[in-house]
Amino acid sequence: MKILKYQLDKEIQSVLKKLFSQKVNFSLMNSRNMKFGDLSCNAPLLLTKKLKKSPIEIGEKIINELNKINLDSVKIITLTNPGFINFKIKNCFFQSKINTILLKNKNYGRNTIGKGKTANVEFVSANPTGPLTIGHGRNAILGDSISNILEWSGYKVTREYYFNNAGRQMRILGESVKARYFQILGINTKFPDEGYQGSYIKEIAEKIILKYGEKLDHKDSKFKDEAEIMIFKQIKSTLKKLEINFDQFTNEKTFYENGDIESLLSKLNKKKLLYQKNGATWFKTTTLGKEKDRVYIKKSGEPTYRVPDTAYHKNKIDRGFDLIIDIFGTDHADAYPDVLSALKAINLKTDHIKVLLYQFVTLLKNGKKYKMSTRKANFVTMDELIKEVGSDVIRFFFVMRSMNTHLDFDISLAKDQSEKNPVFYLQYAYARISSIIKRGNQLKINLKTEKLYKKLSHPSEILLLKHMIIFPEIIENCHDNLEPQNIANYLQELATRFHKFYAKCRVISDDKDISKARLGLILAVKNIMANGLKILGISAPEKM
Repeated sequence: MKILKYQLDKEIQSVLKKLFSQKVNFSLMNSRNMKFGDLSCNAPLLLTKKLKKSPIEIGEKIINELNKINLDSVKIITLTNPGFINFKIKNCFFQSKINTILLKNKNYGRNTIGKGKTANVEFVSANPTGPLTIGHGRNAILGDSISNILEWSGYKVTREYYFNNAGRQMRILGESVKARYFQILGINTKFPDEGYQGSYIKEIAEKIILKYGEKLDHKDSKFKDEAEIMIFKQIKSTLKKLEINFDQFTNEKTFYENGDIESLLSKLNKKKLLYQKNGATWFKTTTLGKEKDRVYIKKSGEPTYRVPDTAYHKNKIDRGFDLIIDIFGTDHADAYPDVLSALKAINLKTDHIKVLLYQFVTLLKNGKKYKMSTRKANFVTMDELIKEVGSDVIRFFFVMRSMNTHLDFDISLAKDQSEKNPVFYLQYAYARISSIIKRGNQLKINLKTEKLYKKLSHPSEILLLKHMIIFPEIIENCHDNLEPQNIANYLQELATRFHKFYAKCRVISDDKDISKARLGLILAVKNIMANGLKILGISAPEKM
C-alpha cells in the first residue's frame, strides 16, 4: 500500500503542477469510511484559499486530469464534500498481495528504518526495595513492546534496567530488615518510622537468620546487601514470567564510584549554574527557561535524583546510541526536563532522547475497584496478578490503551473465556485458523497461486485483504509514534474481519480452487497474527 500511495502522490503532484503551478503538502490517507473509497486526498481543501475557488470545483478539475492518466490499480476516482478526492482500488491489487505475505512469512511487517542504528530503552528501573507492583508491570510491558517494535524496524536494541542502590530508600530497606531480624530473635528493636511494611521484609530477615545465624550486629551492612540480592532475584523471576529479558543492569552507585557525578557538578559549576542557599546546592534552571530553580544537593549533603540521573544519561549519550528512550511514570514529569536541561547546559545533544510517560493502573472487578488479597503490604504485586490471569492477558491489557491514559484493569474481563475478552477473542481466531489449515493440508496449498486468488471477490474477503496489507504501515507508524496500542487495535480488527469472513464464506468446500484460495488467504492472516502477537510478546496457540 505504501508503494501505491507513493505512486499516486507523484501523479497528484504532477497534476497540481500542470493545472495550478502549485506544489501542495497534501495528505493521502486510508479512508475512514470505506464506502467512499480506499484512499482519500485533501488537496482541493488546501488549494481553495490560494486559488479563490471552491474545493469542489478544484477537485473536479484534478479528477478530470487524473482520469486521463493510466492508473493501473485505481478502479474509480470520486469527489465528496467538503472537497476530498477518493480513490477506489481494484480488487486485483489486494488479491496480489497474498503471495507477498506468504513468502515473507515471519518477516512480513519488518522494515529497515533503523538498519545500522542502535537504540537504548530504559524501562522498569524499580529500586530493589520490594516486589514489582502492577504500576511497574505496565512500565515493563510498554518497554518490552517498544523494544520489539524497534527491533522489527532494524535497530539493535539494548534493554536497560537502571536502579538506585545507594540512596535513602536502600538505607531504609536495610534498617527495616535489620529491625525484623532482631525482633525475630526476640530482641526489642524499634521499627523505622518510614520503614518498608509487608511480610516480604520479615521473610528476608528469616532467610538472613538461616544464612548467618545470630552473629550479625547493628552496624552490619549485610542487611541491606542481602535484601538487595534477594529482592532483585524476585524481580528478575517476575520479569522472566512475563518473558522480559534485560541486556544490561546499571546501578546509581556506579556514578559515585567512577567520578561521573563529581565531573558533572564541576562542569555545571564552571557554567555558573550551581549556587548555595539555605545550606543546600541549587541548580539555576531559571536561566535555562524554567519557572523556578531546583534543589540539586540537600542540606544533608545527599544529592536529589536529578544529579545521578543526569550523570547516567550522560553515560548513555557517551555510549553512542542513535536513539535513547526512557519510560517513566507520570511522577517523573517534573524531574526529567531538568535532566535534559543539565545535559544541554554542558553542550550535549539531547534530540535523540525520547521520554515516554505512562499513566497508572487501577484494578477493577465487575466495574468496581478491586483489592486483591496480598501479603505484600498496601500494593498488588505482579506475581499475584500473573497467577490470577496469566502473562498473555497482562501483556495485552497493558498495551491495549494509550500510555497517556489511565488504565482500568478489569479482573473479571481478564478471566472471561469469551469473545468479550480481547485476548481470548484474538487467540481463538488464531487457533481456529490453525485448525482449518490443518484440515485443509491435504489440498497442498501452492504459495504461487495468483490466478486462484482472483477468485476471492466476496465483500468480506476483500475487507479482510484491505486490512491485511496495511500491517507494515502499522509497524512503521508504531515506530514513529512509539505507541504499541496501535498493534493491539490492529490485531483486534483483523480478528473481527476474519470472524466475519468465516461466518459468510466456507473455507473448505467442494470447489477445490476456491478452497485453495481461501486457505491461502487465512494462512496469510495467520502469519500476520503471529507476527503481531510476537511483537507484543503474546503466545499464538494452535489449540484453545
